[in-house]
Amino acid sequence: MGCPAICRDEIKEGMAHSNPGFVAAPGDELTMRTLPVFFGVVELLLRAGVTTVAEAAFQDHVWRPRLEPLRGLARLRIVHCVVGHDVALRRVLQRSQDNPVRQVHADPRADRDSADFARRRGTFDRVSVQAPWLEVDTTDGYKPGLDEIVRFVSGPQASSRSC
Repeated sequence: MGCPAICRDEIKEGMAHSNPGFVAAPGDELTMRTLPVFFGVVELLLRAGVTTVAEAAFQDHVWRPRLEPLRGLARLRIVHCVVGHDVALRRVLQRSQDNPVRQVHADPRADRDSADFARRRGTFDRVSVQAPWLEVDTTDGYKPGLDEIVRFVSGPQASSRSC
């Protein structure tokens, strides 16, 4: 799209580099420190007039209070990616295996945690900011496709829909 993507997980991974011995846990210290950094960077870019992609698992109770103040700085568009539980678990486990830096996240491990992962996914409450949104199934590619996703986020008055 020709704009920066600010990724919450990558910010946390960068913080972990300067915190040797850090052990991830749900709601851990680095996760809490990541939130204001993530939104500070996003806000800085928006105030400078930079179109920005903010990427994270936008659970409503965590993200809505931090997204609402940005409404006056940007035309918010929500792209909510969905996938079935088995595919999600397989992808999380594969990322952890392929990338040792992923250990800084409280991701499930192959030898344990799959039941807890299912419980947490079952309680996920997607962000409810009043903004146009698009649901994208990422099970096998992107449905709708990338061209349609880019049109949605680039359009002046995109309407809410689910695909």
